[in-house]
Formats: sequence, C-alpha cells, structure tokens
Amino acid sequence: MIGKVRELAQRRQVLVARAAVQRAEFAGALQPAVHRLAALDRIVAAVRQRPIVVSVAVAALVLLGPRRLLYWALRVVPFIALLRRN
Repeated sequence: MIGKVRELAQRRQVLVARAAVQRAEFAGALQPAVHRLAALDRIVAAVRQRPIVVSVAVAALVLLGPRRLLYWALRVVPFIALLRRN
C-alpha cells in the first residue's frame, strides 16, 4: 500500500514537471502573436466602449460601399477634428 502511494507521488511529480515544460513551450510559441492579440484586444475594447459609433460606421459601409464611404470620410473627418479642438 505504501509502495503504491510512493509510486503515485513520483508519477505525479513527473507529470507536474512535464506540464511545466509544456506550459513554457506553449508560452514561447505564442510570444510572436502577443502584439497582434494586444492590438485585437484594444480594438474589442474600443468597440465595447462605443457600440453606437461602430454600428453607424458599419451601416454606412454597407449602405455606401467602401469607396464612397472613404470619399466622404476624407471630407468630414477634418471638420470633426476642428470641432473637437474648440
């Protein structure tokens, strides 16, 4: 019985060590994607903070199309920036 407990304890130690190595390898493999995931996280946070603005932008994109939306955005954005300064 005691031998079985010792065997299980040793097996557990081996598994815990193997899991630690696997976690370190996984973290190393994800390191190149950290910046992209951080950028995605900022985008999601901005969308959650301004859902109405995002909804209006998506609706405009669908209704006007990307080319016409870009045309109008390039003309409207400078005026909005001027209004925000004052």
